[in-house]
Amino acid sequence: MDHSEAPVLAALDAYHREGQTPFTPPGHKQGRGADPRVRDALGDAVFRSDVLTFSGLDDRRSSHEVLERAQELMADAVHAENTFFSTCGSSLSVKSAMLSVAGPDEELLVGRDAHKSVVSGLILSGVHPVWVEPQFDAERHLAHPPSPEAYARALDKHPTARGALVTSPTPYGTCAGLSAIAEACHRTGRPLIVDEAWGAHLPFHPDLPSWAMDAGADVCVTSVHKMGAGLEQGSVFHQQGGLVEPAVLKAREDLLGTTSPSVLIYAGLDGWRRQMVEHGRELLGGALDIAYGLREKIAGLPGLAVERDAFLAPGMAYDLDPLQIVIDLTGLGVSGYRAADRLRESHRINLHLADHRRVSAQLTFADTQETAERLLDALSSLVEQASELRGAPAVQVPDPPELRLEQAISPRDAFFGPAEQIPADDAVGRISAEMLTPYPPGIPAVVPGERLTRPILDYLRSGAAAGMVIPDAVDSTADTIRVRIQR
Repeated sequence: MDHSEAPVLAALDAYHREGQTPFTPPGHKQGRGADPRVRDALGDAVFRSDVLTFSGLDDRRSSHEVLERAQELMADAVHAENTFFSTCGSSLSVKSAMLSVAGPDEELLVGRDAHKSVVSGLILSGVHPVWVEPQFDAERHLAHPPSPEAYARALDKHPTARGALVTSPTPYGTCAGLSAIAEACHRTGRPLIVDEAWGAHLPFHPDLPSWAMDAGADVCVTSVHKMGAGLEQGSVFHQQGGLVEPAVLKAREDLLGTTSPSVLIYAGLDGWRRQMVEHGRELLGGALDIAYGLREKIAGLPGLAVERDAFLAPGMAYDLDPLQIVIDLTGLGVSGYRAADRLRESHRINLHLADHRRVSAQLTFADTQETAERLLDALSSLVEQASELRGAPAVQVPDPPELRLEQAISPRDAFFGPAEQIPADDAVGRISAEMLTPYPPGIPAVVPGERLTRPILDYLRSGAAAGMVIPDAVDSTADTIRVRIQR
């Protein structure tokens, strides 16, 4: 296929060149009605290209197949059979993928390190999760993707499960053994969904971890806005093989998606695909060079450790994306929450994530030696100022067995059932009616329907006191918890 094409961008250019006059939404009419103060902040180009998909980018019948052509080009670029664009982020895409494999009251194997969007999909659909345990690093209090053996055992134990879902890479950059997991699923005729939201760049450089489609996955979800150059909410999901019907996948997306998609986001996806096919290897090669050099320099700072070998030790992750630079602060005696706050306040550096002992910097091909040096300078100052940041409240992180809660009832029944807000001390042994998610990285510590324990409640309360953000809780301090009313 001719990847010099960018059908969405070409259609936008034609729209402007032809002098189309809209009597349709959006109501700002290409910015003419927008407040000048808003135009000053956002720029005229944003409004000028904010047009309808139908009766705008294309005619009312989509007879030019602008979007279809752009999706075909994307599929070809990443070795998929079919690709669908989403303007609602991978949160919507992963739900569409789940609903294309399993329905209400059916089982789906899910890694327990899944993002909250996966749990939201379980709640909305009524699918019952069969949790597959991650590979826990008890020393570092961190979860890596479940092993292929864990999925194989779960597949054998649950022959009626409709398929499996794995998250890879994780927000920490660690990756699953996708080929072996796909083989285990396919031996029993069941599909594999990969939530690869952090892996949109993987197909475009050979030194990066394996890409889900090349590894044999049936459906894969990627967030182009995360590691690519798409606009926020720009996501794509890819399909191959005969275990998931493309028509079913598209119908599920249509059920959940907006009827007013953003052409701006479509254009970003289309342009990024062209850029990656034409220049991706060169651009990502430059980013990897910067990342390797930056990793070495950060590791040379007193008290800082850049994670790699421990993440790839036996029984841990299968692979690692080197563009996610995870920095352990244990030797500095500073929590990740305080470090992230100081770096923003004093150095205008915003980090990808922070937890009780780590911070993480996400690099992409947009980074340069200049941005890398800014980060290095800020971290050097952090080391010098460490004494000012010590003494944060301790986070009571449970041991791996204590992180595993009993799924007493389905997430859907717990979330939509009768509930009450009670003190955390009274919630021990009760069934949670809400999701409780340290964010980022957005992996729920508690899923609706799980039975609450003292260690997990102490973890959330102590974490909130230390700077952890729990945005989906009714009470973000975790001093009170929403639980199912006992009958």
